[in-house]
Amino acid sequence: MSERKKIAFIGSECHPFVKTGGLGDVMYALPRSLVNMDCDVRVILPRYACIPQKYQQQMVWSGSFPMDLGETRRNFHVGVLEYEQDGVIYDFIDNAEMFSGSKPYTDLVADIPKFCYFSKAALAVLNYLDWIPDVIHCHDWQAGPVPVMLRTLFHNTPISRAKTVLTIHNLRFQGIYNIDTIRYWTGLPWWTYRYDGMGYGQRGEDANMFKGGLSYADRITTVSQTYAKEIQTWEYGETLDGHLRYHRGKLRGIVNGIDVDMWNPATDPAVPHHYDAGNAVEAKRQNKLDLQGELGLRQDEGQFVIGLISRLTDQKGLDLFNAIIPQLMDEGTQIVVLGTGEHQYEESFRAYARQYPGRFAACILYDEQLAHRIYAAADALLVPSRFEPCGLTQLNAMRYGTVPIVRETGGLKDTVAPYNPETNEGNGFTFVQYDAGLLLDAINRAKQMYFEERGRWDEMVARDMNKDVSWENSAKQYNEMYDELIGG
Repeated sequence: MSERKKIAFIGSECHPFVKTGGLGDVMYALPRSLVNMDCDVRVILPRYACIPQKYQQQMVWSGSFPMDLGETRRNFHVGVLEYEQDGVIYDFIDNAEMFSGSKPYTDLVADIPKFCYFSKAALAVLNYLDWIPDVIHCHDWQAGPVPVMLRTLFHNTPISRAKTVLTIHNLRFQGIYNIDTIRYWTGLPWWTYRYDGMGYGQRGEDANMFKGGLSYADRITTVSQTYAKEIQTWEYGETLDGHLRYHRGKLRGIVNGIDVDMWNPATDPAVPHHYDAGNAVEAKRQNKLDLQGELGLRQDEGQFVIGLISRLTDQKGLDLFNAIIPQLMDEGTQIVVLGTGEHQYEESFRAYARQYPGRFAACILYDEQLAHRIYAAADALLVPSRFEPCGLTQLNAMRYGTVPIVRETGGLKDTVAPYNPETNEGNGFTFVQYDAGLLLDAINRAKQMYFEERGRWDEMVARDMNKDVSWENSAKQYNEMYDELIGG
């Protein structure tokens, strides 16, 4: 029997320890799926002080060592603690000076040293543990220095034989700062700051940690096929479109999945009335009445309930949604918003809740259990994003038989097939151009079908619930890419 393939994941967050977005979900679900494909997987994370104590108490001390860092002329403590779950080993890097904050990210000034330290420490830990992976899979800008450091600072160490993959979850955040500061914290040689590496800016005066990782990685992936194409354009490339076009030969899109055990309306402990595709219509009606009662909405199973579960930011298309709410609020429609974010949207949604009592619920908070109940109760879920690398809420919605209404961008386009009334095919309602009128039209098409062609609507609910949104297919594509890299 051949030796198991060794894959190391390096990233800044991972459910259930710490999570701010989709990156945390991927860092959790993909390693577990790869273990089921007989890979040997370790996930390397910072040991943030904000990780819940119930996990901290189960971590086992693996040792520590001093590590020099950049041009600081001092050694930094690197502690290693291990935690195992579902066949995945998690190695937490311990350094109170770097990871003592109350949240994983603070601001760029504090985060640059933190993640320069983390990138080097992650590689040093693998050498220290004498666990040499075949592939090191890095995620977003916080791990961007890893491929650069591997080919320079670690080129004469055992780990240097590993191949690297860097996944773009969101290109908007890149880790850009002046070269002197990045050099101080990384100690990377001067030639890595040339324009074909980390060099950035009109005169190459800055360093871009994400750009450097994209240059030095053996493969670049992003979280949907459409987003892989979009980021090579001026509109979506966040100033790196030319760089990504240059590296397009090693770029591919692999759409995310979701954890179908965690997101399962038949067993979900947060859902009062469990269901599957066979009894979804009746159970969702009961869950709707319960949610209406919980949130102070008028209890009426005949209402068309639209859910929006999102960070409240411009990226999520909330300017479009905000503009059309008065046109949506007829006697047959209720809206439930869950999320936190920009002050203007939080206040606007609170104002709509006051304006439309019993019809509009503004839940301005982060509540994972409430999110599950909204998925189980709502008829439709709105995702009108300006851009969306992959998107997970539309996958969660389909799993719960909640019809997605989305803009055709990134992973939304790859996962939601627009409804075709002539063939009665498709699993959601879509619009293309970023325009409030087109969003309103898509919602109205959904409402018309819900009220006038309920049989077809119920068929779409069943289609959504039967769609494979698991990680299995995505993990298979990653596994095949690892094999290509190792074989190459």
